[in-house]
Amino acid sequence: MAGIAGLTRENAQAEVEEMLNRIAHRGCARRKIIVAEGTTMGVCWNDSPFLPFSVSDEMNFVRDIAGPGHYATVTAKNGTFFFSRDPLGVAPLYTGSATDGVTGFASEVKALLPEMAGIAEVMPGYDIEMTRDALRPGDENVEEPPSVATDAEAIQQEIPPPDMLAAQLRRLLDDAVSLSVRTEDTGSWLSGGLDSAAITALASKYIGGIRTFTAGLEGAPDLEYASQVARLLGTEHHEIIVTVNDLMKILPDVIWHLESFDQLLVRSSLLNFLAAREASGHVSDIFSGEGADELFAGYSYLSAMREESLHDELVRLTGKLHNTALQRVDRCASAYGMTPRLVFTQPGVKDFALSVPPEYKIFRGEAKWILRKALEGILPPEITWRPKAKFWEGGGVNEQLSEIADNNISDSDFVRERTLPNGWNLTGKEELLYYRIFRELFGDHISLSWMGRTDITHPAD
Repeated sequence: MAGIAGLTRENAQAEVEEMLNRIAHRGCARRKIIVAEGTTMGVCWNDSPFLPFSVSDEMNFVRDIAGPGHYATVTAKNGTFFFSRDPLGVAPLYTGSATDGVTGFASEVKALLPEMAGIAEVMPGYDIEMTRDALRPGDENVEEPPSVATDAEAIQQEIPPPDMLAAQLRRLLDDAVSLSVRTEDTGSWLSGGLDSAAITALASKYIGGIRTFTAGLEGAPDLEYASQVARLLGTEHHEIIVTVNDLMKILPDVIWHLESFDQLLVRSSLLNFLAAREASGHVSDIFSGEGADELFAGYSYLSAMREESLHDELVRLTGKLHNTALQRVDRCASAYGMTPRLVFTQPGVKDFALSVPPEYKIFRGEAKWILRKALEGILPPEITWRPKAKFWEGGGVNEQLSEIADNNISDSDFVRERTLPNGWNLTGKEELLYYRIFRELFGDHISLSWMGRTDITHPAD
């Protein structure tokens, strides 16, 4: 993992250094500034077996790599930036423009502020060319991103029986885990649910006594299930028991790193941040089970959908991950200098998942059926077939934060502040609580076009 930033201005070392300072948590061990014709780029990173930059007569680039198939790369040539981001947007990337026509990029929005306006996300799968006078992403010269289903459709063939599919999926997951282990200092977030338990079990083959981390309020279901999985797998388990006061204290830091006030995204990030803070004292890389629910149909509302509609809905959900759940994973890990290792979103696993027929994803009302079949034998039945729990619910965070907001924000204040300058309506007082903190940190004139919003009709987290 790395932090990258740059400007279409030559000899702008001081400005780029300051941009990197704002995202130095992404990599505090090393730093490199590259001045190419008409541009200045920078990268900060932690110790790594690869260099996240290139300086040569032929090519100058900086890159953030979050694992196999997960990347954000910016190449400079003749005063132009060429942007490339992985198809699911696991590695973040944003652009902005200054009043003098200079354009910039960075791994996080905060590195572009306050100098840059017109901030936009480089969308997953995009390859964009930008110059000093180029249009911003989202304008008419930007190509449409490739569908997340493109590769999966290309590999669709005659579908084998479900037992063969399950065996193939298990091999793909095992291969993806092995590719992700670059150091023994790799741990795993462990909620005790199917996805994180599966990744931890597979990783245990490659890392003896893998360290696992769970955060939750006293009596939270995840604490019990995670402890059970940890004992079964023989992990070095770290259980972080927190209070609502702990959540309130860390709230401004979470919103600062997350760069969002979305209610469900912030709520689900709080425990994730606390688990990451503990993990950072023990490991440099951290496994996450993110992406399995979108690819294998893990959400309860999907069980009511017709099979012919399910695939399209999963493609839609997967395509929204980049600025919601994947942003949470990136910011939770990077806030404490760790690199997240995502297995389910690796290209081979993702393409295979999207090629699995819907009837094998929800079978006889059982969500993620093919994934559960693939994991039989390496996890006990009570974990393999445990129903989905939302990240924050499993950790014991229910309506406590909403109640705090209700007690501190009047009905009249909510009515007056609910509609934001860009026309968005906040979902409730809890989201207004988060927005007030966001506004103090980032100002109320920042464009929010790059920010993701959770679908409150069918919340996926």
